[in-house]
Amino acid sequence: MDAHIEKDALNRPSQADQDEIVRQRKDKLERLMAEEGYNPYLIEKWDRKHSLAYVREHFSHLAEDELDESVEIVTAGRVMTLRKHGKAAFANLADETDTLQLYFQFNAMGEEKYTFTKKWVDSGDWVGIVGHPFRTQRGELTIHVRECVLLCKALRPLPEKWHGLKDTEVRYRQRYTDLIANPEVRETFRKRSKIISSIRKTLEDHDTLEVETPILSVLAGGANARPFKTFHNALGMEMYLRIATELYLKRLVVGMFGRVYEMGKNFRNEGLDTMHNPEFTAMEVYWAYADYHDMMDLTEEIIRNAAVVTCGPGNPRKVRFQEVELDFDKPFRRASMLDLVAEYTGVDIREVADDEEARGIARERGIELKGTESRFTVLNLLFETFVEEKLIQPTFVIGHPTEISPLAKRDPENPDYTRRFELFICGKEVANAFSELNDPIDQRFRFEDQLRKKEAGDDEAHDFDEDFINAIETGLPPTGGLGIGVDRLVMFLTDSRSIRDVILFPTMKPLSSRNREEDTEEGQA
Repeated sequence: MDAHIEKDALNRPSQADQDEIVRQRKDKLERLMAEEGYNPYLIEKWDRKHSLAYVREHFSHLAEDELDESVEIVTAGRVMTLRKHGKAAFANLADETDTLQLYFQFNAMGEEKYTFTKKWVDSGDWVGIVGHPFRTQRGELTIHVRECVLLCKALRPLPEKWHGLKDTEVRYRQRYTDLIANPEVRETFRKRSKIISSIRKTLEDHDTLEVETPILSVLAGGANARPFKTFHNALGMEMYLRIATELYLKRLVVGMFGRVYEMGKNFRNEGLDTMHNPEFTAMEVYWAYADYHDMMDLTEEIIRNAAVVTCGPGNPRKVRFQEVELDFDKPFRRASMLDLVAEYTGVDIREVADDEEARGIARERGIELKGTESRFTVLNLLFETFVEEKLIQPTFVIGHPTEISPLAKRDPENPDYTRRFELFICGKEVANAFSELNDPIDQRFRFEDQLRKKEAGDDEAHDFDEDFINAIETGLPPTGGLGIGVDRLVMFLTDSRSIRDVILFPTMKPLSSRNREEDTEEGQA
């Protein structure tokens, strides 16, 4: 039996108690090997024929106190709890599909097998089970065990409450413990996988080819973000982890791939909060001969199809996120940044005389400025400060200033603005798309403008990519491009409060670098 453990307010055993439990279990393993000559780690395979979900699905019809000995169940899983009573014992067995009760009986198993099980099997251990489906007098569907094989000995105990581990810091750092303790977490990640599969299917149904582009690059391009730097020893040069896949994918459209997409990791050297993780998953897609209106239609289709994972086929695609019901069946609202800022702040930048007046309006509303901002930068600051958080239902924000959109095609009717949209849900950006800039002369000018900003100290400004200029000088057809933040989309579709709840192994600061209380606060942010 494990040592008595003292628990703190977060239901964690102390480190000393955990160490004592591990010591006891190692001692038990040594006795098992010495007395029985049995090493569970030497077992290579167990021929599991039935999942626990299969057992529940096919034998739920059994009446109370009914045992079906005509069927032999061969299954396996982890022992979650174990209750021993003389010549009988009960356990809860869990696998990746379900949880079922086990019933061990001296007479059914025989003295040798029963004694071995009772003496050496503990909660947390992996076991192979042979038995028959059975329903107890209390109505519990159960496996009446005939043989129990110890497949793996667990040296560390399960969480004290395996069905409800709540310590977020432990959950994120030890995701394996979280997955054991909280079946609903496993379900969230199953949904994530299905959502990603749905995105892929939607794109493939539109004859879009999935490709892979470099993660390491000599330039960090495709977005305005601070990159991670690394060093290639053999080449003797600095390299970057990619911040976006855009520039490579557009090179492929130049190279005669009409429709391409990539689903993969991007890396941005930024802070951590409920909506940001330095390593995240994005999907980018590019279609030749399309524009940003086509990308809006595609975005709606992708998200509606993905919402079926949560809502189920044939049901209204209405998803609960925290306290809000998101309606993905309705057409998404489409509104310009100019109109939205005017709607929520009363400021119509179209009526502002010059940059100085715009800066004065921003200062009156408490926005800190450097003093060199244009009216277009002020427009974006007003939007970010006063509008974003109010866009709860899916909203396409169109008409971004050219100054902040170095890769988007200009609006021919108003060249100060672009053919671009961002999709906002619950006040957060989920997607970004353009009618892609394919004018190499204009692109060179905008890269040069970004370079001047970088030299002035903007470490998120876009790098100058001469080879990309060469590519579009070779000829980029009219192209629509779209990027979707997959992690954020999964958050909204699975009612997950933090991005860390939908990333299996989120970025965490090492425990050794700060005290436990601070780390716990970070985990609960």
